[in-house]
Amino acid sequence: MIQIRPSEERGHSKLSWLDSRFTFSFDQYYDPEHVQFRSLRVINEDVVAPSGGFPMHPHRDMEILTWILEGALEHRDSTGGSGVIRPGELQHMTAGRGVMHSEFNPSSKDPVHLLQIWILPERKGLTPQYEQISFSDAELRDKFSLVAGPKAPITIRQDANLFIARLDEGAEASHPIESGRHAWIQVARGALHVDGTKLNVGDGAAISGESEIRVKAQKPSEVLLFDLA
Repeated sequence: MIQIRPSEERGHSKLSWLDSRFTFSFDQYYDPEHVQFRSLRVINEDVVAPSGGFPMHPHRDMEILTWILEGALEHRDSTGGSGVIRPGELQHMTAGRGVMHSEFNPSSKDPVHLLQIWILPERKGLTPQYEQISFSDAELRDKFSLVAGPKAPITIRQDANLFIARLDEGAEASHPIESGRHAWIQVARGALHVDGTKLNVGDGAAISGESEIRVKAQKPSEVLLFDLA
């Protein structure tokens, strides 16, 4: 079963320096039909204006992933973690028992376009942690590549795995789903068919009761796939 979350039906917030689309309920946007999917709690698509950003603010008991689509984002946190994230780099922070962090666009002329993802942790009170890894285009090209999970390059403290694929037009990729597990597809760029159902950029889809996901790109595309307990 595939349930589509159309891009245009997502929540929307626009400030002078931030334009955000919310797949799930977030901050002042609340939709009782879209609070979370399994352990996947947040997928925010953000565009941060030049020199804009979030000052130091707290998080706790959440696994936070940041994936850059265009531009760059500078991060600092109270664990000592810091860095500039660019396209192809995945940042992860275990907020655990509490962490402060800031995120800023270091460019004075170019916006930064990103996905911020929150996953509920396996338990509360984990030790805060920061990590950042770069993935080459070849690693992601025309296949679902495991980038984050309990036994992945980026370590998520939850029974959840994130795969990313960059697909050329006409390219196909598949992913098996074990019995009792679920998946979420998020189209970051382009357009594709998921088992014959078309998804456009910004669309998401909850998938349950299937043994495999097959996608075919209708144009050059980038897609995130979450395999969830």
